[in-house]
Amino acid sequence: MSLPSTITSERLRLPLWTPEEAADILAGRRRPAWHRDYPRQDDRDAATMFHADDPWAPRHVVRGETALGSLGFFGPPEPAADGVLEAEVGYGLVEEARGWGFATEALRAVLVETDKAGVRVRASVEPTNAASIRVLAKCGFTELRGGNEDGNLVMARPL
Repeated sequence: MSLPSTITSERLRLPLWTPEEAADILAGRRRPAWHRDYPRQDDRDAATMFHADDPWAPRHVVRGETALGSLGFFGPPEPAADGVLEAEVGYGLVEEARGWGFATEALRAVLVETDKAGVRVRASVEPTNAASIRVLAKCGFTELRGGNEDGNLVMARPL
């Protein structure tokens, strides 16, 4: 049960972070191929959970040659209460890249691979984040599981 090191879509590439990139993100350092507003605080938070050579680790969301944000899982898949393998995804883009469909495209590309791996995906989203709720809805996250301890909505996408 693995994912490719780089996942591609029509307009995007989603390569796994390297250990050196994760260290730069954690330290808040930028690289020339990264958007001026990347990494964001959420990316630095994700870098605290980085494990090298983990196909479920964070990935850059790259358009052309520029990293615009990240997408990744909060750890490898684990069996859910119904026995189905499940992983939680998180994603985000710099403000300038929002509204162009990149988050939806990136998530759809990753979901093709998680489906092949037989892994159901869930996401937690702030109830006031209408844009992210739309992304999840467009990507087939139809199961609403209520809220979590942080007050976020938990949504899942059936296999």
